[in-house]
Amino acid sequence: MTSDPTTFLTGTRWQDWQTDALAGDASSRTYARLTAPDGETAILMDARAEAPMGMTQFVNIARWLTAHGLSAPRILRQGEGLLLLEDLGPQTLAVAATHETEDALYDAAVNVLIALDRLAPPDGLGAMTPDVGAQMVAIAAEVYHPCDPAPLTAAVGAALTAHAPRADRLALRDYHAENLIWRPARRGLDHIGLLDFQDAFVAPRGYDLASLLRDIRRPVTAAQVTRQTARFADATGADPAALGAQLAVLGAQRNLRILGVFARLAQRGKPSYAALLPAVWDALLRDLAHPALHDLARVVLATLPPPHARA
Repeated sequence: MTSDPTTFLTGTRWQDWQTDALAGDASSRTYARLTAPDGETAILMDARAEAPMGMTQFVNIARWLTAHGLSAPRILRQGEGLLLLEDLGPQTLAVAATHETEDALYDAAVNVLIALDRLAPPDGLGAMTPDVGAQMVAIAAEVYHPCDPAPLTAAVGAALTAHAPRADRLALRDYHAENLIWRPARRGLDHIGLLDFQDAFVAPRGYDLASLLRDIRRPVTAAQVTRQTARFADATGADPAALGAQLAVLGAQRNLRILGVFARLAQRGKPSYAALLPAVWDALLRDLAHPALHDLARVVLATLPPPHARA
């Protein structure tokens, strides 16, 4: 039984490597980069504070992605709540992208989504049907602004039913610039290293594209949104108008949920997430401005206040 990282690594080639903590995320997982004297590296993921199912799903999805030609980290060693992973690289897309390189980097990120769109999702994952997607936003009316969630969930369910009714594509779920590793020396789909996919589920087409293009930490220009939406539509055969409405409703659903999740994280001692709420709200408003979401916009604006007006 491996109860701690030291025991987990004892007797392995990694036991004496230098350990440097890495920035965490919204979860209770922690990460460290292990470095050998010759510069070789690996990543230690400590998920002991989480349910074992998340670890199992991470391993399963990583192996599925790798089997389909995508760059998820290889599992080097596995214990109870601990994983030693291949280090895909030091530079996220959020850090690497500049005005000069943005087209190439986002092209590469969307190429991965185009490849995923062509694959049948793996078995055993939950599905974001309209009903499930609607219930996922209840947290906005429970934590961000406590009120009756029924009008909000009903409106989201109706919008998803109208514009994103079919859950039939794998969504890695947190597909954004801070979770993508840029690997400039690689070729093709291997340019992008994939992280943080343990919450993957089956969702409507474009869920991860909405996640990437509605990124609040590394905002994407309107020109880039137009470029990548057109590339995705052309490569997948999606109707551009229908895809536009679908991305808008998926983006709105995501950001309604994120309002609640970030508000809860702020309540639990992570105030940096409260500072992100205005950006989430602004992204939500941009999607609600889509003509197809008129009814949803009316309900949202009647139900939830902007961050500066919260009690």
